[in-house]
Amino acid sequence: MPLSLSRVADGLVAVLLAPACAACGTFLSQPSRGPVCDDCWNAIGRFTPPLCRRCGDPLPSWRVLAADADGGEVCRGCTGRASPLTRSRAIGAYDGTLRAILHAFKYDGCRSLSTRLGDCMRGSAADLLADADFVVPVPLHRRRRRRRGFNQARELAARLGVPMVDALRRTRATPSQTDLPADERHENMRGAFALRRWYARPRLAGLRIVLVDDVSTTGATLEACAEVVRAAGAADVSAVTAARVVSRRSG
Repeated sequence: MPLSLSRVADGLVAVLLAPACAACGTFLSQPSRGPVCDDCWNAIGRFTPPLCRRCGDPLPSWRVLAADADGGEVCRGCTGRASPLTRSRAIGAYDGTLRAILHAFKYDGCRSLSTRLGDCMRGSAADLLADADFVVPVPLHRRRRRRRGFNQARELAARLGVPMVDALRRTRATPSQTDLPADERHENMRGAFALRRWYARPRLAGLRIVLVDDVSTTGATLEACAEVVRAAGAADVSAVTAARVVSRRSG
C-alpha cells in the first residue's frame, strides 16, 4: 500500500475503531502495521551473548563455567547432564512485553504476530538456522489444535526461512506443562511424540534438524521431540523458541 494511502487508512481505522495494542492496551496510531505497537516490539528484552550453548540461557560473563563435548560454553544447569539437543536459542525471557505479545498470539488469536515474531527468531538464531536442513514444529494434540484453531509452533516455523516438515505427531494428550512442577514435566512428556506414519525414518537420516516452539520452560517438550528425531537418524537436533523461562541455575 502506498505511504499516503496507508496513512489515510490508519487515520480512518484509528478514528472509527480506536484499536488498542494487543500487548499493552494503548491506542494504536498505526493499526495497519499490526496489532502490537512499535513501543512494545522495541521494549522486548532480547538475549545477548554470552549464552549457554545447550539451553540458551544467558551466562554471567564470557568466562567459561563449563564446556560440553564440542567445547561450547554451558550453564551450571546443563553441566554433566545429557541432552538430545545440541543448541537452543530464543528471542528473550518469557516475561514482560514478550510474554504479553505471545499471549496475544497464542490465546487471543492474533496469528499475524507470527510474521514479526518469526523475524525476531531468525535474528536470534541465525547460526542454527543457517546450518539447518529442516525446521520441525512441535505438534499439538488434535483436540487442543481444534480448540485453538491453529498450532502456534507451526505458524512460527513457517516464518523462519528454512523448509518446514511436519515430521512429528502427538501420541496422546498430556496435561498442560504449566500445571506441573519442574521435576514432573519430563515424565509428562515421555512417549508423547512419534514420527508421522508417512514420514519414513531414512528421510531424516544424517540431517540437521531445528525444532520450533513458542516457549521453552524446562525444555522437557523439546527434548522429548528431539529424542524421537535423533532415533530417526538425525545427525544434529537444535531448538528455537520465541521465549524461554530463564533458569536460576544458569549463572
